[in-house]
Amino acid sequence: MKENCGERLTGHGSEWNDAKLSADDAKTATSWVEARVDKRAMLTQKDRVEDVRDVMWQLEKEGEIAVHRIEEQHKPKMVKTLFGWQKVIPTTQLWHHKSCGQCGNIPGYPTSLLWLQNEMDISYLDETDQTSCTAWNYHGSGIGNIVSLAAVFLRNFHQAYVSGKAQGFDDGHYYPLVHCGTSFGNYKEVRKFLLGSPELREQVRKILDKLGRLVDGKLLIPEEIVHYSEWLHVMRPEIAARRTIDVSHIRATIHPACHVYKMIPEDAIYDDDILEGNRVAVSTGLIEELGARVMDYSTWYDCCGFGFRHIISEREFTRSYAIDRKIRVAVEEAQSNVMIGHDTGCITTLDKNQWISKAGGPEKEVSLPVMADCQFAALACGADPYKIAQLHWHASPVEDLMEKMGIDWEAKKAGFEDYLEEVKQGHGESLYDPRLKITSGPGFKKIAAPVN
Repeated sequence: MKENCGERLTGHGSEWNDAKLSADDAKTATSWVEARVDKRAMLTQKDRVEDVRDVMWQLEKEGEIAVHRIEEQHKPKMVKTLFGWQKVIPTTQLWHHKSCGQCGNIPGYPTSLLWLQNEMDISYLDETDQTSCTAWNYHGSGIGNIVSLAAVFLRNFHQAYVSGKAQGFDDGHYYPLVHCGTSFGNYKEVRKFLLGSPELREQVRKILDKLGRLVDGKLLIPEEIVHYSEWLHVMRPEIAARRTIDVSHIRATIHPACHVYKMIPEDAIYDDDILEGNRVAVSTGLIEELGARVMDYSTWYDCCGFGFRHIISEREFTRSYAIDRKIRVAVEEAQSNVMIGHDTGCITTLDKNQWISKAGGPEKEVSLPVMADCQFAALACGADPYKIAQLHWHASPVEDLMEKMGIDWEAKKAGFEDYLEEVKQGHGESLYDPRLKITSGPGFKKIAAPVN
């Protein structure tokens, strides 16, 4: 690295130089990753952290907060987290906390999840009365602050709590299911700050009071913050039972998202039967359950390259990192047929930046299909690759993968193009009853009876 020379060090940008290490020296410099990061002990040998739920129960007992509990009506399943703690995952009556990046860049991501839940007759609410978590602003620009993040978190989760009223249900009928890994990590971090800081709780209480978002004058805190990949994980036997395509010959590599398991790591799910309990279990467990071969690769631990700050200010770093540290390694080491992820930013980065490999000439070009775990699961269960998984939105080539899976993509594409003509005539299909999309605010129409 250059000497400071009076400039502020930002962790990226002009103050960094290429170390010009030989291949052997570079291997030596990063050998600790292979030696230690593979082991769950790297996280568990640190000072034991406090379970924030213990703090939450005490604050509820003292009348400081209210807790949105996961109840029997949500048909919960139990899993173990990093330290062997129990985490409760609701499996039905779910309120979908959508992802701005998924809806804008990878629409087949949420539609695949909704399709799977329709196939399994899962009760859910997918309404419009929610906002972005605003964490991208916070991590990417530094403009956001903890008070605004906490207010958005509590406002959205309060809406999930009261959202069943439009159908005549009691408060707490639906439980929030977070789609985006960034939102998931952000909300867990914010919850920890809220439970540990009376000052922050008081600041945010004033805001939520003005919004009419308190419960008996108290802040509402969720018992668990649940990511969609955790729902897939606990439901994987039921999903695999619906598999219609043999994927046993598919070689899949997993990219675990930093915000899902490195941020508040004590909350991440580990299973002794999945990779010997040494790595986060979500996605891997599902893909294995579906019968595909999960292949190891040396840079599995690395970030996808997105990183928030440098996707804005050092975009070429993001692109080269995604290609050379993730995609190229998965292809050359693991002969991967597909890379599976579980976070919006990761899928976007790994999928849509592969064109940059052409800069090195034909001999350096590399490509690999990239999709979310729910998209792959939907495909394996017979979902249409265009109407549901919406693979035409992906920049990485997916046709070879579909052929390996026995999907006639040309016929499916022709059928999809015919369907688009029907859409133009106003005859499109919907995964979801449109009457349920607006449950409060402008445009709301009270629903006289629950809709199945």
